[in-house]
Amino acid sequence: MKIDILTLFPEFFTPFLTTSIIGRAIEAEQVHIEASNIRDFAYDKHKRVDDYCFGGGPGMLMKPEPLARAIDDKNSDEAIVIFLSPKGELLTQALADELALSSHLILVCGHYEGIDQRVIDSRIHREISIGDYVLTGGELPAMVLSDAIIRLLPGVLGEGSADDESLRSGLLEYPQYTRPRVFEGIEVPEVLLSGNHKAIDDWRKEQSILETKEKRQDLYEKHQNKNK
Repeated sequence: MKIDILTLFPEFFTPFLTTSIIGRAIEAEQVHIEASNIRDFAYDKHKRVDDYCFGGGPGMLMKPEPLARAIDDKNSDEAIVIFLSPKGELLTQALADELALSSHLILVCGHYEGIDQRVIDSRIHREISIGDYVLTGGELPAMVLSDAIIRLLPGVLGEGSADDESLRSGLLEYPQYTRPRVFEGIEVPEVLLSGNHKAIDDWRKEQSILETKEKRQDLYEKHQNKNK
């Protein structure tokens, strides 16, 4: 997979692209990621990328010309161009699963008051939000989306590591434990030490339902309705 990130702050992504699982995936050529500076595509010598909004109002808006040129420079027949926006569809595990099947993503990071609507209308395929709140720019959402997708690519995680994670089945993940068997007087549930795989699976399913009921009533009700 190839991911192009268009941003005013490519240096923002340096630790993200060189650290932990994402860094190893890039090094192993399981994914290719490039963060490009939108300012490099500005026309004027001052590399200006923003201007006042027509109609007035606070803040500045990203100009259409540099951003359109940046998208066109990275575009391909397979590319899906995504604008990270609080107005977009909410990022879910199902959406991450869908996008992980793509071969080329272009992630557009907005800033200031956002981007000119004409670029959205002419070049953006999807708008995606990571939650119902507003950030100062699209860089953090681009990292969140990239991480959610890259970890699903073949070979990036260990075999089966993503299979039982929270939200994969519509439920939150069950509690997990490691050594020592007793910590601050609290013991690991006996069933996990039993070696009885069916009993362990049953316990984990039950705990997933209980966790979801306690922490995400919306998901719990959806699960209950689905299994009626």
